[in-house]
Amino acid sequence: MKTRFFDAVWALIILLIALFLFSARGEDIFITLTTQHPILMGFVKFAILATMGELLARRIVDGKWVIRGIRCYQRTLVWGALGILFTYIFPLYSAGVEDLASRGLLPNVFLAFWKSFWMNMLFAFPMMIFHRITDTLIDKGGLFSKWPFMDVWSNIDWRNMWGFVAPSIIWFWIPAHTITFCLPAEYRIVMAAGLSICLGAILAFAKKRSSASI
Repeated sequence: MKTRFFDAVWALIILLIALFLFSARGEDIFITLTTQHPILMGFVKFAILATMGELLARRIVDGKWVIRGIRCYQRTLVWGALGILFTYIFPLYSAGVEDLASRGLLPNVFLAFWKSFWMNMLFAFPMMIFHRITDTLIDKGGLFSKWPFMDVWSNIDWRNMWGFVAPSIIWFWIPAHTITFCLPAEYRIVMAAGLSICLGAILAFAKKRSSASI
């Protein structure tokens, strides 16, 4: 009963966000805030949507909602920080690909694909590794202490990361972000935040596979 209640709450929050974004007034407010405060909005979009995505991923993988004891506020801070990073990453790769195309160094067609391709090939996997590191630190209660970086690094299941997480760049992230780069610039971060639901599911499933193999 409790699980179904939280299912309904999660779906209701997503529905309210969608109704706000697709309403004329909500769209105006969203575009204005995103244009005037891009860094803050990058943080907020990821902090809300990506955290909800991670909670849903845990729900899917574990079969129940897990909120207490997972240091949710720390996970929200990490996702928000990644949102700020994406605020810079999207225009960086977008402008870079357009410049290469104008110089004749890339085909001046399907630019959305090339933007997604280079962003994911050069940035996506390091970002996923960073998330796995912070996720491990949060699990151990060490996010705000001195990071035992080498211990965490050596304990990552690299076979699983390369065998399952890395290939998702090809079969999911490049196509998904090709669609993202087709959107107006102010909507790309919120699309990326929405896609973080899939990222959370991929990483959560990979983590469960890794635990099961031990």
